[in-house]
Amino acid sequence: MKIIVFGAGAWGTAMALSAAAHPARHAVTLWARDGQQAAAMQAARENPRYLPGIAFPPGLQVAGGDSAQALADAAADLAIIATPMSGLRGMLEQLRGSGVPVAWLCKGFEAAATQGTDAQGLMAHEVCARVAPELRSGALSGPSFALEAAQGRPTALVAASRDAGLRDLLVEAFHGPTLRIYANEDIVGVEVGGAVKNVLAIATGLCDGLGLGMNARAALITRGLAEMTRLGLALGARAETFMGLSGLGDLVLTATGDLSRNRRVGLALAQGSTTAQAVESLGHVAEGVYSARTVVQRARQAGVDMPIAEEVVSLLDGATTPREAVARLMGRSPAVEAPGC
Repeated sequence: MKIIVFGAGAWGTAMALSAAAHPARHAVTLWARDGQQAAAMQAARENPRYLPGIAFPPGLQVAGGDSAQALADAAADLAIIATPMSGLRGMLEQLRGSGVPVAWLCKGFEAAATQGTDAQGLMAHEVCARVAPELRSGALSGPSFALEAAQGRPTALVAASRDAGLRDLLVEAFHGPTLRIYANEDIVGVEVGGAVKNVLAIATGLCDGLGLGMNARAALITRGLAEMTRLGLALGARAETFMGLSGLGDLVLTATGDLSRNRRVGLALAQGSTTAQAVESLGHVAEGVYSARTVVQRARQAGVDMPIAEEVVSLLDGATTPREAVARLMGRSPAVEAPGC
C-alpha cells in the first residue's frame, strides 16, 4: 500500500515509522510543510526535532513544500492527516476532490473562531462533512505516546469511521506485530473521548502538582470519565465506547503518563505558571489548552454539566487559582453516583 502522512510532528512521524516498518512493506511518504526540514530529515534519516535517534526504515521517504504535489507524487492509496486540530480544515480542503481515503490523528474540537459563520466548535468528522463530504474518512485514535509507538513498544489504537471499508483499510495499513488496530463505527464517541481526555489530563496534572494524593487523582479521573460520557451521549455517541481504548484507555494514559503534554500543563499551573508560560515550556502543542473552551461550549449548548472542564477553563483563563478550583469542586452539593452521572 502507498501511504502519505501529512505532518511531521512526533505523532505523524511515529505513525509513518509504524507503517513503513509493517510486514507488508508499505511505501510511506512523510510530508513536512517546511521544505528545508523535510530535506534535512531525508538526509539524516531521522526526525531530530521530535524523535531524535530513531532511524527511518528504508520504506519511509520524506517530502516537503507543496502538499498537492506530494500527494500526486506519492500516488497514495491512503492519506493520514497528522497536523494539530487547527490545521485539519486546511488539509481537508487540499484533499477535497482527490478521491484518496483519509484519516486524521488530531484530537479535539475545532475552535469556533476558525469556522466563519458556524456557531459551535466542531469535531473532526463534522469539519470533514462540511469541507469535503465526498471523502471516505475516519479517525485513528487511542492511548498512545508517539515515542513509545516509534520505538516499537506494544500499542493499541482504534480505527473509527462509519465507512467499513475505510476501517478495514486502516487495519490493513497499521495492524502489525507491535501495533493493534481495533475497528469502531462510533466516530462520535471516539472523537469526544480524544478531545475531553486532554482537558481532564490538565486537571489531573494540577491535582498531582498540588500534592493532593492518589485518592484525589482516582476520584478526578473517575468523575472526569463521567463528564466525558455525559457529553458523548448528548452528542450521539454510544456509552460502551467510553469504556474502551479511546475513552477510559486514553484518559488513564494522558492523565497519569509522564510523557503527557497536557498533564505537564496542569503540573506547571499548580506551580504558579501562567498558561502562556506552561505552553512555552513544552515546545510542543498541548491540544487540551486549545480545545478546553470549545469542549465546555459544546457541553453548555447540549445542556451537559461538566464542572471539572469548567474549572480547567477558568484556570487557563487566569480567572481562578488552583486552590480555588479544588475548593469549588469539593464544595459542590452531594449527588448520587449512577452510570453517566
